[in-house]
This record gives sequence, structure tokens and C-alpha cells, in this order.
Amino acid sequence: MTEELQNDPADSRWESGPTVGRSIKKSGVRWGEFAIKSWLASCSFISIVTTVAIVFLLVKETLKFFESVSPGDFFFGTTWTPLFQPSAFGVLPLVWGTMIVTIGAAIIAIPTGLASAIYLSEYAPDKVRRTIKPVLELLAGIPTVVYGYFALTFVTPALRNIFPDIQVFNALSASIVVGIMVLPMIATMSDNALRAVPISLRQGAYALGATSYEVTTRVVVPAGLSGVMASFLLAISRAIGETMAVSLAAGQTPNMSLSMFESIQTMTSYIVQVSLGDTPSGGVAYQTLFAVATLLFAITLVINIISQLILNRFREVYD
Repeated sequence: MTEELQNDPADSRWESGPTVGRSIKKSGVRWGEFAIKSWLASCSFISIVTTVAIVFLLVKETLKFFESVSPGDFFFGTTWTPLFQPSAFGVLPLVWGTMIVTIGAAIIAIPTGLASAIYLSEYAPDKVRRTIKPVLELLAGIPTVVYGYFALTFVTPALRNIFPDIQVFNALSASIVVGIMVLPMIATMSDNALRAVPISLRQGAYALGATSYEVTTRVVVPAGLSGVMASFLLAISRAIGETMAVSLAAGQTPNMSLSMFESIQTMTSYIVQVSLGDTPSGGVAYQTLFAVATLLFAITLVINIISQLILNRFREVYD
């Protein structure tokens, strides 16, 4: 009987059938995985090549610029008039204007965004959260040029009712609209970081007699601090690189004034000015575009690196 079962053809076919099927299926999955991996690798390669090409172009043209202009005059000069005579190539007024707008936007966006994230994560009912969260994310989809015209037609006239001496183009309007632009990034990323905190930490705090406020400020926010800080730095990086809204709202007057009511010029605004103007290519004035762009790229890169270091340093791992 045992020998018949061992030599039964049907039994042999029953054993070999699934094996062949699994082999064919496995072979098909391997081809599919190979195609997917190849496509992903190609996308990564294209991204790397594009980044390297951009950096190479910026560095190449910047080195040409420094053949005509001293790096000391560029980095430490306080007068920026490369398109006029006598020419001056001190980039500090552009850096100052960029920092003024960025700091103003951060003052507006960081407290508001964090408060919104805490409310959505800890206090908002599900129905309210499902309504507010898409509205916040909708702000991120509005074109930046719309924010610029919003600053010109609404924000600045409203500010002139309060501050009559404010200029039509001013740093305060630019800071307000940029703060509104980056607010969804802070709110969304911080909300995701806070909601990633395990519910067991909240329950343990409540079991020890903590109030909702204490749970939020002493347990949830510290536990999600890495994601919250990363959202702050990424939002600042976005504010530094903002172009159209700042160009329309802040104007194109490079200076180092402390007043938020005066017109200023940021690095991105100057890049737009040269790109859309009649500056002949190949000259020193045209090469300032690449020098400013390289400096902007370096500042943004440093902020992103710091953001990643903070994220890795304070990241909490939960089982």
C-alpha cells in the first residue's frame, strides 16, 4: 500500500503541479521586480545628474564672476548696484532683505502653525479635523503670484490704514504673505509628527493624573519634537527661496534698513530682476545672477542639512 502511494502518478502530479506553478510565478515576479527596480534606479540617476549639472553650472559661472570681483567685496560689501554705474557688488543688502522677510514670516507662521497642529492632533473632533486639514493644505496649492497680488491689493492697503507711512512695496507685507504660505507646511508636518506619538504615552500620562494641557505640553510635544523642529526648518528654507510673492510685495530696493515699512530686495527677487531684464549675457552684471544663486543654494542646503541632523538627533523610536 505504501509503495502504491509513493508510485501513484496522480500523487506525483499533485506534488509537481504547485511546484511548477510557484516557479513560473516566482520567475514572473522577478521580471516585474527587475523592471520596477530599473525604473526607480533610472529616476534616481536622472535626479542625481540634474542636481550635479545645476551645481556645476552655478559653480562654473560663479568662479568666472570672482575673477572680476573680489570675494571680500562680494560677501562683506554693503552696497549692491551691479546694474548701475558706479557698480558695487556687496551682497549683504540682498542677504539682509532675505533674512528680514524670512524672520518675519517665521514669527507669523511658527506659532500659528504649531498651535494649529496641536489643536488638530489633540483637541479637534474628527469632523472638525476633516474640515480644517484640507483647508490648510489648500493654502499650499495657491500659486505664489496670487499671494503677491494679494499682498499688493489687500495686505498693504490694510496696513496703510494702521501705518500711514508704510510704502507701497514693503518688507512687512512680504513677511505676512510668506508666513501664510509656509503655515500649511508647519501645520501639516507638525500634526503628522504629533499624531505619530503612540497613544500609550498619552494613556500613561492620563493614568498618572495629568491634565490634557500637561499631556500635550509635557508628553506629546516633546515626543514629537524632532518632526516639529524639522517642519520649522523646512518652512524657513521655503521662505528663503520664495520668489514671486516677495518680488511683488517687497519691491526691488536693496538696502539694510531695520524698518519693515520700507522697500527691500531679496536674493530671489534680484534673480528675477536680472532674468527678466535687458542685462547682456556674459558680462559681470549677468554673472552676479549665478553668484547670488550659488549663495542662495548654499544657505538652503545648510538649513536642510541642519534639519536632517535635528531629525536624526531627536527622533524617538517606539516599539
